[in-house]
Amino acid sequence: MSGDQSLPGGEPVPEKADETAVGETPDIYGAYPRLTEDQTARLAAHGQRRTTAPNDVLIREGERCETFFVVLSGTVAVVEDHGTPEERVLRVHGPGRFIGELGLLYGQVAFYTAVAREAGEVLLVPLDELRHLVSQDATIADVVLRACLCRRALLVGQGAGFRIIGSRYSPDTRRLREFAVRNRLPHRWIDLETDKEAEDLLRRFGVDPAQTPLVIWRDTTLLRNPSNAELARLIGLPSLPAGNRHGDVLIVGSGPAGLAAAVYAASEGLSTTVVEAMATGGQAGTSSRIENLLGFPSGISGAELTERAVLQAEKFGARISLPLEATGLRPKDEDHYVVAFADGSEIAARAVVLATGARYRRLQVPGIERLEGTSVHYSATLYEAQRCRTDPVAVVGGGNSAGQAVLFLAEHAPKVHLLVRGASLDASMSRYLIDQVERHPRVEVMLHTEVTEVIGEEVLEEIDVVDNRTGGHRRLSVRGLFVFTGADPHTDWLAGVIALDSRGFVLTGPEAQEACAHPDTWDAHGHPCATLETSLPGVFAVGDVRSGSVKRVASAAGEGAMAIHFVHRHLGHSAVPGSTGTPAVAGHSDVSPHVRHKESAWFA
Repeated sequence: MSGDQSLPGGEPVPEKADETAVGETPDIYGAYPRLTEDQTARLAAHGQRRTTAPNDVLIREGERCETFFVVLSGTVAVVEDHGTPEERVLRVHGPGRFIGELGLLYGQVAFYTAVAREAGEVLLVPLDELRHLVSQDATIADVVLRACLCRRALLVGQGAGFRIIGSRYSPDTRRLREFAVRNRLPHRWIDLETDKEAEDLLRRFGVDPAQTPLVIWRDTTLLRNPSNAELARLIGLPSLPAGNRHGDVLIVGSGPAGLAAAVYAASEGLSTTVVEAMATGGQAGTSSRIENLLGFPSGISGAELTERAVLQAEKFGARISLPLEATGLRPKDEDHYVVAFADGSEIAARAVVLATGARYRRLQVPGIERLEGTSVHYSATLYEAQRCRTDPVAVVGGGNSAGQAVLFLAEHAPKVHLLVRGASLDASMSRYLIDQVERHPRVEVMLHTEVTEVIGEEVLEEIDVVDNRTGGHRRLSVRGLFVFTGADPHTDWLAGVIALDSRGFVLTGPEAQEACAHPDTWDAHGHPCATLETSLPGVFAVGDVRSGSVKRVASAAGEGAMAIHFVHRHLGHSAVPGSTGTPAVAGHSDVSPHVRHKESAWFA
């Protein structure tokens, strides 16, 4: 699906009357398609019919749903806060439409309630049956996936889902909001400092402001300052079962490199586990539009690319778990490594792929810390853009991420200042982005410019910038500051374990072998250190975390796929350094050398 089929910025389009069913929400960019009679008949062969009465609840907010519903007659309303004075109708579906969004595919809890408005009939298809059907029917698979992706974007834009109540000055509030935003979870933030609703809710639940932040779900579930893991479990984000924590390959990180490795490893029969500390998609997942990725001539958002890749990896049997933050790596026995995590758990694998990427550097200027998460941002997604509809904003950075953010924000804000420290954009931004940025009527490019101070108490009011040629200062009136000033690798937990370069990126190939503390380790393998292999045999590094990598989505995905070729070679002849065993021989029982064809598949 190319980018022109996505919701622009994820915003809902004003509703109008539908020609087929009065009061039915019109189709918006493929979000609410009507199945053909043939498609409905194929689904009916895998399900059963059920009559509905007015006010019958099909899906209940806050509960998991294991059924795919198709409306055969009558209408079904999708509502928030069902049965309360605050009940809000989000959309209405008539005959031929189906109920569900992205959470249905992932096993998350529902962010809405689906209720019959009148007597009618629906088709119930168990999710297992749906999985079997779509693995064989690409047409139905594409229609369902396209709609689910768009519907998630609409829920995000409508502020549906759970509520976070907390102060803009609270680090834990910022942490929860970042986790929700990065994982594309429908939610609404209620600022303890300015929103009167916050005081009413605290009084209703008998909570003191000092106990915030709070997460409120359906007015029945309240979490006091939950950890990211607790919030993830509440919503139903993927996690690993308590047992069976070992396998062929463990992939640490789920950006484009990690997800590509997962797709190829799992599709080729390897027992594959992916762990992620924050959110699937990595930094690429926050990109508003990627236009230079092969196969997407109209571009694709980072969120959509991520969701498609996650579903594809799960289709082949990869197991994904988050949030799990890696804290250590060590050999376990003759052919296994162990990765330890912040929650005290461990996972063993015969090969490890490091795909932890890099994190944007925070801007270090006076006044910035108190505004981070409210007016100062390190990503440009729909959540942040919605707060900039009437006010000018500034973007700091000269790379592709900054260029993509500028173009996205310019569709929302009346004015965007692009602040670049260097003399031109040519050094680090792709030409296609430069042309669009320079032509955009609402974008002002300011070269030789650096931020020296951020001004504002509760919200950003101004920034002080300096011309680094003349030393002259200037004040810009902006209400949002977006920072894209390079990235640092997340490799502190690997220091002293594998070889890193002077900036902390992971060395691979000949450079890694040269830096290896025990070069004779490679003699047992009969070949030199592989291109993507680290100074530990069987541990590979791909994507942005690798020293010398090209910081592009396509190259990261390519490295992730290529790493699995080297994983196969290692598994055929492996001995973990530091163990007392002998190298394993080809045909080890843990390895499945043939491609696995899974009937219970998700969408390709």
